[in-house]
Amino acid sequence: MNKNLGYNEKDIVDIISQFIINNFLLSNQKENIDVNISLYEDRIVDSTGVLEIVDFLEEKFGIKIEDDELVPDNLDSINKMSKFVQRKIDNAS
Repeated sequence: MNKNLGYNEKDIVDIISQFIINNFLLSNQKENIDVNISLYEDRIVDSTGVLEIVDFLEEKFGIKIEDDELVPDNLDSINKMSKFVQRKIDNAS
């Protein structure tokens, strides 16, 4: 059973943004986060942070992220993560 059917792309962006804000940003950075910035290049997350994000995405959205999917095209920004999660959800349907 796919528990993801209720998520649209905006929901996914909001959920991921909230996770990033709550877990990786300092209190003075929490006002606005650009969903297109590189989280790695802007030093918001490091390699350990990426693994935390992967764990979160897998648990929250009921998806499995394979090792070969751990690439910047999928995980470098909130927008890229959202599109990646949506593809995973769509492919599981």
